[in-house]
Amino acid sequence: MDRKNRGTSSGCDSCANYVYDEEYEYYVCEADLDEDEMARFMLERRFDCPYYHPADEYLVVRRQM
Repeated sequence: MDRKNRGTSSGCDSCANYVYDEEYEYYVCEADLDEDEMARFMLERRFDCPYYHPADEYLVVRRQM
């Protein structure tokens, strides 16, 4: 799902599931949303994704300290 044109505020840009697909040459969500979740995501201005995971490489390092 291309998020540039949608303008919602779900924070996909900072999610670990939002990755660049080199084959299609745009960002896609790798979370496995079911049909109801996808419909809510596409229709609502603000969708709180249950699969949101911050893309923070240093999270593991901070836990080890």
